Amino acid sequence: MTDIWETKSIKPMLIGSEGEPFDSDEYIYELKFDGERCIAYLDSDKTVLKNKRNILMLPKVPELTDIHKNAGVRCILDGELAVIKDGKPDFFEIQKRSMMSNPVKINMAVKKYPACFTAFDILYFEDRQVTDLPLTERKELLQKAVKSEDSRFAVSRFIEKNGIAFYNLAKQQELEGIVAKRKNSRYYFDKRTNDWIKIKYLQDDDFVVLGYVPKENSMNSIILGQYQNGQLVYKGHVTLGVGGEPFRRIRDLSKIDCPFFDIPKGNENAVWVKPELVCTVKYMMKTESGGMRQPVFKGLRDDKSPEECIDNIT
Repeated sequence: MTDIWETKSIKPMLIGSEGEPFDSDEYIYELKFDGERCIAYLDSDKTVLKNKRNILMLPKVPELTDIHKNAGVRCILDGELAVIKDGKPDFFEIQKRSMMSNPVKINMAVKKYPACFTAFDILYFEDRQVTDLPLTERKELLQKAVKSEDSRFAVSRFIEKNGIAFYNLAKQQELEGIVAKRKNSRYYFDKRTNDWIKIKYLQDDDFVVLGYVPKENSMNSIILGQYQNGQLVYKGHVTLGVGGEPFRRIRDLSKIDCPFFDIPKGNENAVWVKPELVCTVKYMMKTESGGMRQPVFKGLRDDKSPEECIDNIT
């Protein structure tokens, strides 16, 4: 059996479905953080932090270099990397940080909006892999593994049974939503499972950037797509919120011919680009035809590949 501590190349388990809030004795419920999924490898003298694409993140978030001191044993933790702004996780700030490479800019960001890591699962405890244990037992081991919490490192809290009330509380605070997790569920690497259910208040989705349509007043409409049965499918546009460094990255992509057999209506003047970038778009609700009402560009994300942007599954 491969030692996941030695290889340090874990691809985390994924949420498999989305649903409405519900109550159940078979589930626990915890907040859904609006951040970037990461795996933390914590030893007695070192922290290794990697995102879903196995990219080392400490150069981006050096303020988390010493979070291994919060653990009392060697462990591997699954959790969320976030930046808290105005009392809430801010997706734009953590995604902006994850794309930085300039040490001076990173240092400025550390002082203004420091990052934090919130652990919600444990995959390795002391000297053994624990992914075959039920979630409730892993939660107990997580508490044993962590000896202290602070502004940089915390353990996710959860409640039992009362999913509807917990969702309503998250909604009241205008948080992203909650996740319901089956108590007896095991942890499966790189697999979507209905044992984890996303229950969202603030709607968003991830799309492949396919190109852009220049508009008046320096506005640019980004063309969106998702994969369906292995093929790119046109998913409309987003205009509000697109600009600055994210648009410069889109504009600098290699130009290609239209990826569709027929150019979608309204895209006759489009500039098509190589489908290499992923962006997140938030919206009020979806129409009956599957379109988005009042879409707003939330930001680019480097922790997800274009092929992971699948129609109706995020």
